[in-house]
Amino acid sequence: MSSEESPVFSPSALFPDSHSPTPDSRIWRLIPHIEAPGKIQMAIDRYLVEQHQLGLMPATLRFYSWSPPAISLGYNQHQYPDRWQNLMWNGEAIDLVRRLTGGRAVLHQGDLTYAVVMSGLSGSRIQAYQQICEFLIQGWRSLGIQLYYGTAGRGYIHNPNCFGTATGADLILDDGTKLIGSAQLRRGSVILQHGSMRLEPDEELFARVFGTDVFAPVKLPLERRGKDLIQLVINALVAAAEACFHVELVAHPLSQQEWEKIYLYCD
Repeated sequence: MSSEESPVFSPSALFPDSHSPTPDSRIWRLIPHIEAPGKIQMAIDRYLVEQHQLGLMPATLRFYSWSPPAISLGYNQHQYPDRWQNLMWNGEAIDLVRRLTGGRAVLHQGDLTYAVVMSGLSGSRIQAYQQICEFLIQGWRSLGIQLYYGTAGRGYIHNPNCFGTATGADLILDDGTKLIGSAQLRRGSVILQHGSMRLEPDEELFARVFGTDVFAPVKLPLERRGKDLIQLVINALVAAAEACFHVELVAHPLSQQEWEKIYLYCD
């Protein structure tokens, strides 16, 4: 998150021939990578959904990281260990944040989160998942990594750890390891789908949160690490999103006025 003031966003900046964006517009907004606390990240997602629902924001793609690390709970997840409220790692408290979407708890450390806000998709929920997830599959394939859909049934609801099982909305590696866990929120025709991509998770922290018997190490055949790895993945997924959704992604950071509105959601 930058303290520098960005230009005020307006739909006309991306839609010069129209006063307001339409759900089937071929131009999407790309918000540059943001590293911030979980509470702020969830406020941004909420803001983008509401703005798109009002017709004030085009479909949007963004990527973000959680700092400090956090555990995000599914919107309806009310049972979780009391110890999660007092976890520390590397001298920092682990945030406990509730998502707008359902599903189980996710540990956000060493991961990269994507979020898509769009409208106009038809079909069932799982069909919408798969339409959106196609850009993830193609993007990771361009990096030499093949992904597949998980197969777990409804029994997943008894597992507090999102990455302890993989449903048909999740993406796994050749060896069955879950790489991407996604969840959706629907408001009318508007969909928010966001998900965590495990890049460099810390085994010791994961074990402290979920237990020693559930950690599956992620072995990515990529040489880059840290911020270089994050940027490599973002670049691949942006290119794939443009191809899959048949859109042009225009980078436009959050403006100072937008940040002021987002902070109101954090109070």
